[in-house]
Amino acid sequence: MMLRYALQTVRDRKAGFLGAFVALLCAAALVTACGTLLETGLRGKIGTERYAATPILVSADQNVHATTVKEKKGGRTKTKHKAKPVAERAWLPAATVDTVRAVPGVARAVPELTFQAVPLVRTPGRPVPAYGHAWTSAALTPFTLTEGRAPQNGGEIVVDRALAARAGLRPGSELAVQSTGEPRTYRVSGVAKTDRGDLSRQSALFFGDDEARRLAARDGRVSAVGVLPAPGVSTTELAARVERALQGTTAQVATGDERGPVEFLDAAGARIKLVSMGGAMGGTSLLVAILVVVGTFALSVRQRYRELALLRAIAATPGQLRRMIGREALLVGLAAGVAGALAGLPLAAWLHGRFVDSGVVPATLERTAGIFPMGAAVAASLLGAWAAARITGRRIARIRPAEALAEAAVERGRPGWIRSVLGVLLLAGGAVLVVVLGSLRTEPASTPVTFLAVVVLAGAVSLLGPPLVRGATALLAGPLRLAGPGGHLATANLRGNATRMASAVTPLALLIGMTCTVLFITPTLGDAARAQAREGIRAPWVLAAQGPGVTREAAERIRRTPGVTAATEIVHTSVRVGLTKYAAQGVTPAGLTRTWDPEVTGGGLDGFGEGSAAVSELAADQLGLKPGSPLKLTLGDGTPVTLTVSAVYARGLGFGDLTLPHGLVAAHADNPLAGSVLVATEPGSGAGREELAAAVEAFPGVRVLSAADADAARAQRQDAGAEINLLAMGLVLAFTAIAVVNTLAMSTAERFREFAMLRLAGAKRRQVLRMLRTEALAVVLIGTALGSGIALAVLTAFSVGMTGAAAPAVLPVAYAAVVGVAGVLALAATALPGRVALRVPPVDVATAKG
Repeated sequence: MMLRYALQTVRDRKAGFLGAFVALLCAAALVTACGTLLETGLRGKIGTERYAATPILVSADQNVHATTVKEKKGGRTKTKHKAKPVAERAWLPAATVDTVRAVPGVARAVPELTFQAVPLVRTPGRPVPAYGHAWTSAALTPFTLTEGRAPQNGGEIVVDRALAARAGLRPGSELAVQSTGEPRTYRVSGVAKTDRGDLSRQSALFFGDDEARRLAARDGRVSAVGVLPAPGVSTTELAARVERALQGTTAQVATGDERGPVEFLDAAGARIKLVSMGGAMGGTSLLVAILVVVGTFALSVRQRYRELALLRAIAATPGQLRRMIGREALLVGLAAGVAGALAGLPLAAWLHGRFVDSGVVPATLERTAGIFPMGAAVAASLLGAWAAARITGRRIARIRPAEALAEAAVERGRPGWIRSVLGVLLLAGGAVLVVVLGSLRTEPASTPVTFLAVVVLAGAVSLLGPPLVRGATALLAGPLRLAGPGGHLATANLRGNATRMASAVTPLALLIGMTCTVLFITPTLGDAARAQAREGIRAPWVLAAQGPGVTREAAERIRRTPGVTAATEIVHTSVRVGLTKYAAQGVTPAGLTRTWDPEVTGGGLDGFGEGSAAVSELAADQLGLKPGSPLKLTLGDGTPVTLTVSAVYARGLGFGDLTLPHGLVAAHADNPLAGSVLVATEPGSGAGREELAAAVEAFPGVRVLSAADADAARAQRQDAGAEINLLAMGLVLAFTAIAVVNTLAMSTAERFREFAMLRLAGAKRRQVLRMLRTEALAVVLIGTALGSGIALAVLTAFSVGMTGAAAPAVLPVAYAAVVGVAGVLALAATALPGRVALRVPPVDVATAKG
């Protein structure tokens, strides 16, 4: 019976359930999109291009491993094995080729060299990464010549057909290439193609074997070994033989789809990033969805108090009402979940495409479109709708029939004690999270806590909303009365219908709090880092590169320029101490203190060189280091080294946690070129921008910047990071904005009878509209105050933890834009339904049934 009544109610009250349907649909689409990103990180395919004709590929282990043993009760032990990826390509000993070649069933074992080789030529379309190889490894794809011949000396190269077409190259053309050393011009001896079509995700340049080894700069090592089976030999069986032959080494054997991550290391690393990003976005979106959906259902059920009260009055039992409300919610949740899951697929495709365009995710990591995110979205919609409806319909189902009609006629004066207790608990939980956030000093640890704190505090606002609205109304009563009769009516409504107004304030506070946090978290950290960099760079000039980097010869030319006292080359990487990842930089030690001041607080930089390391105070505290301590770490390509700490410095945000010798870092980096060169000059020597530019004019892409220009470039990179954060959380913010409009529209649309009574009592149409505008303005002011307070508390705690100072970066123009957009949404969502409601003659509304 109750299922039949639920179906009839949903069919006859479509408009009443529309708001809940919209909220659930958006939530399901959001869960599907985030779940698809998460699934892409877990199961996304990384297809191979270069190794398409190589069924078995041997490569070095790209991970750092650690084993922990924990003692348990009863003398038992628990052993855990963990692995984390390194930042650069790990290389194999060249002797591995001979080991593989000796395995029975191997027809050919082809050594592979992969290194950066950037053509210095303009090409149309989106740039793709370019890699150099030895011509003997062309068989791994395979590449075959369509024009010309193979390279016969160190001055010749073969290029792939796609690059030749884009750059207008043919045999005999000259092409300048920037690889791991100085740029060099080569003669194109041939153009090659593959039987499977042109490469779409990379460009391939093939050098003579000796030249490839010189450019790779990894004597006695290879990046991989391609294994071609003899005729009739099973790939699976041969792969097992190769694994047995390589036992006890760091070599790993890949077949099938496992070859893709070996070829595209950035895609393999992006998987981890996408899992982390998708999990964080999904978790935050799910919490926001719960908050919004519960609030929307609460408003929907409150709009039906008269109907539910009549059912109680005609002897409907509490259990029947609860079952009816739950089944209505399941029907709405099912329809919204299915529609939202289908809508989430193109949304996920769009978001993945934007991540690819911004460089966060490489195109080589293919997006998945599995059934699991859609199923999870439908399940979340059903569960969320049912739980929200049961929670919000609990009180009306429990009261006695005689009290039900009175409950429907007048809003309850005080919220229930359970709601108040839960609200206080959430407020206390939010305060604890803010305190914890102030003690976190790493970005990976603090970022999820930041957004969790915003959602928890917004949840507290939701539960404690009615008393907060009443308190705010008391403060705004004086200014609101200045608006005339409309202001008096708005004040009375805010006081008498605080619960309804609180349902509109909550999503508005969440929107402003979340948006301000997303917008200002990156500037808060970035401004502190830039300030430390500005204060720590003593050099008045900086060499920067528009291409792969600044070469050693360019730095030497600068050092030989009259008036230059020091030139410090800087190359960036990341290393691991144990399994913990740290940003690191390599610096040339000569004249270091003339160009760089990291604010040393322990030890000194005198004598810094090979075998030395300087660490930030954060790293020293985490690792228990001091000057003279040994520091065991794993370099970017997986090479373990032990260094001695020579200095501890304070400006870790500006310069990274670890500073190592330039030669050590460059020898183990995929790109050994300097990202920048700090140039110190003798005051009054006349060595300025023009003189320095003349010294490096022979090096394409190298430019001379002043210290101020270099700081502006860092600010641009910071803005790009902020855009990525906004993109990552953009769906959550859009969902919250929709919730603001949806809730306010629902809240206004339910007031047809109230507006009609005001009209019949003598109020004019414009007076009612003025009342609505005044109410909306008050809701915006309250929501802005609460949302801004949440964001300020969270951002201040984040700033204290990450920078050591309570100085969150708030951009006035951006903040004004956030508040302005929120205000426009609120006013529009109130005014439009209000105008529609006022078009109906008041007599018709007053005499209508129900």
